[in-house]
Amino acid sequence: MDYQDKLEKLKQTSNLPRHIGIIMDGNGRWAKKRGLPRVAGHNEGVNSVHDIVEVCGELGIRVLTIYTFSEENWKRPSWEVAALMQLLVTTIDKHINRLMEQNVQIRTIGHLNKLPAQTQKKMLEAVERTKNNTGLILNVALSYGGRQEIVDAVKRLGRRIKEGKLHPDEISDHTLSDQLDTAGQPDPDLVIRTGGEFRISNFLLWQIAYAELYITKTSWPDFRKPQLVDALWDYIHRERRYGKVSEQIQPETALQNA
Repeated sequence: MDYQDKLEKLKQTSNLPRHIGIIMDGNGRWAKKRGLPRVAGHNEGVNSVHDIVEVCGELGIRVLTIYTFSEENWKRPSWEVAALMQLLVTTIDKHINRLMEQNVQIRTIGHLNKLPAQTQKKMLEAVERTKNNTGLILNVALSYGGRQEIVDAVKRLGRRIKEGKLHPDEISDHTLSDQLDTAGQPDPDLVIRTGGEFRISNFLLWQIAYAELYITKTSWPDFRKPQLVDALWDYIHRERRYGKVSEQIQPETALQNA
């Protein structure tokens, strides 16, 4: 079955993920393989973001979270970090009108205050300009780390306890989730990692407890519409059990599809 046939069938299914998280890996290796500087891979990766956003919007995916720059990425060479920060600025300048046309709402997660002033300003402007859009929510993870996010959430809960606004016994999965950067959003149903590495890399650690993982050797600059459709095609054919057994899931699925 080719790309277009799969895409049309995906449009007809009710089993698509509400939230997709993507660990966009392999930009540097993609560039090195072609004898190009690493930043060339990051530049080409922007085109992959455009493709994925477009397909997610077309399929009615509610949330897309892209792992753009991790807390650990600050350890990279200063010239590469500077290039990535500038790339964020130029990407917003160049493509914000297109995102508005696509009804995309941009949000950021992570420690945005650690970014250079110009990059912070540009991202906040994009968030403000798109805040009333009602289509795909695009979470851009910047200076983000899953452990750090959980620590921040615990600190906020601690302050509420200290102020007498919360009793420790009232803390639950829901109260902690409400303190995360993704509060109010569904947890990811599908996490895609490009570049072939088999690790989570500190990405949405709390939220992906029951997410399906899809790992591909395809580098991020080569991950386009057909590759996303293949990942979604794989996803809709999986059985998500949430701790149950197949015999318990099948009657529920039959009722949902009735």
